[in-house]
Amino acid sequence: QELLVESGGGSVQAGGSLTLSCVSSGRATVTYAVGWFRQAPGKEREFVSIVSWRDGKKYYRDSVKGRFTISRDNGKSTAWLTMNNLKPEDTAVYYCITRRQYCSGSGCYATSEYEYWGQGTQVTVSS
Repeated sequence: QELLVESGGGSVQAGGSLTLSCVSSGRATVTYAVGWFRQAPGKEREFVSIVSWRDGKKYYRDSVKGRFTISRDNGKSTAWLTMNNLKPEDTAVYYCITRRQYCSGSGCYATSEYEYWGQGTQVTVSS
């Protein structure tokens, strides 16, 4: 079993920054990748970004490219999502997730392929 503990959410004004962290217990190296999904009120969960534990390869949804940066430290079983130039449309509950299977590009977007989910942390961006 793997437990994901998130922290770092909060409220900021548009243009501000936040960094989310996710600590994984269990055998993090067994999973292929770690990252985040998000869910805004009244909307479905959507892929945000993942990074491979194995080779550090990263994927982002188009709307966050150039603003969000994902990183990981295998020794600490921890990942971070640094979010800059936040926009009101980034407001959502952000969930840390891991997956065991390899994926690439849009192949990483399906929620059903992620086995473990954190409890979620709220990010609110005001205009």
